[in-house]
Amino acid sequence: MAFGTQDDTDEVMNEINMTPLVDVMLVLLIIFIITIPVMKHAVNIELPRATNQPQDAKPQTIRLTVDAEGKYFWNDTAVDDAQLRQLLADAASKKPQSPLHIRGDRAVRYERVAQAMAAAQRAGMTQIGFITERE
Repeated sequence: MAFGTQDDTDEVMNEINMTPLVDVMLVLLIIFIITIPVMKHAVNIELPRATNQPQDAKPQTIRLTVDAEGKYFWNDTAVDDAQLRQLLADAASKKPQSPLHIRGDRAVRYERVAQAMAAAQRAGMTQIGFITERE
């Protein structure tokens, strides 16, 4: 009965015991094998078909130009005052509404540009912008 001596059987183990790890992995594998077929059984339904094509393209911008003599040009086509009102009414009724860009010559009287803006407002145009050049 020697309390201070060490036997050869009490040595420190330098390896990891893999048996419990393998047991846990086998249990997990069995659980997954049992649950995967259950997850694949689904209700058969007929899904609706849809396309991913855009429905409406962006509306084209309308360019209204007022030259130095006060004449109107609708997308580079000369129009008089009556035609301008009709074109503005047609453009305002479209959905989505095209934006109106007004380009006024530097030498034109402001009155002609103001008349075009008033006609656009009366027609119901909501997107009106002005085109200018940098100095």
